[in-house]
Amino acid sequence: MNGCTLRIANWQNDSGALRAIREAVFIHEQAIPPELEWDEIDANCIHVLAMDSAGKPIGTARLSSDGSIGRMAVLKDWRGKGVGSALVQCLLGEAWSRQIKQIGLNAQTYAVGFYLKFGFQQVGEEFLDAAIPHVRMVLRLSTENV
Repeated sequence: MNGCTLRIANWQNDSGALRAIREAVFIHEQAIPPELEWDEIDANCIHVLAMDSAGKPIGTARLSSDGSIGRMAVLKDWRGKGVGSALVQCLLGEAWSRQIKQIGLNAQTYAVGFYLKFGFQQVGEEFLDAAIPHVRMVLRLSTENV
């Protein structure tokens, strides 16, 4: 992950940067309607923000209080460079430090292999969310995967 840094962010102070990434990836690139992207739980989530060496936001993900990872987005030019893996690792560490024992997420089906690398397992059948195929995945946290 050359030229990139991560930090814990919060919605109150960092919503502009977090929104910019999610708008680029979800609303513009994946054509998700804005009313499906924004929800009331953003203000209560732990967000992680990835930035390039110039401080420009390039990736984000969030962890909700119930142990769900969501809204993971990396700008197109930064995909395949370890940013997504760093975001997941950071949120797994945050979950561990908060004694959250099980993490869940709804993965777009093309990304299942990415999450399998961290030990997530698929549970249930494929479903549509915002007209995009997803599967539910879960991970029991242990010292091996944090």
